[in-house]
Amino acid sequence: MPALTIPTRAAAELAAPVPSPCVSLCKMNRDSGLCEGCMRTLDEIIAWSKADDDFKRAVWAELPGREALIDFDS
Repeated sequence: MPALTIPTRAAAELAAPVPSPCVSLCKMNRDSGLCEGCMRTLDEIIAWSKADDDFKRAVWAELPGREALIDFDS
């Protein structure tokens, strides 16, 4: 079986369901309004199950920069 080409593989990844960033460590940070486990807002968490994949990918794109918004020492 031939290997998938990059465009074919990329299309397959876009067609796959977008996983939840939930890590089952649910604690909302009062200062940032973000979950300390998955870095999502409460609105994003509530919307996730009915959201389309574009919304989910947009949330995933935001997550890396959000960790700096939480003071884990307090």
